[in-house]
Amino acid sequence: MLLFQKRFYAAIAAGTKTTTVRRWRRRQVRPGSVHTVPWLGRLAIESVEPVELADLSAEDAAADGFESLSALRAVLAELYAPDAPGRWYRVRFRYLGPRAEG
Repeated sequence: MLLFQKRFYAAIAAGTKTTTVRRWRRRQVRPGSVHTVPWLGRLAIESVEPVELADLSAEDAAADGFESLSALRAVLAELYAPDAPGRWYRVRFRYLGPRAEG
């Protein structure tokens, strides 16, 4: 399951946020899977890659919906404790639209 804070919903729906950086003990989603995010819709997972924070670039920040690499790093510091266990992953996804009712 892949969850997001509501503050990111508009960027995901608009297609300006197509990646997310997560810290997990083990990979939580797989390429090719489709996940429903409550109140947002469905996402198709395109890739999941281990990444080092030091290797993130301005292009990574833009794909994640941020204006700068420093803004991305600030949000990651807000969301994750510095000593949190696990490794970092870059998850690339495609918004498929609202969940079909029925």
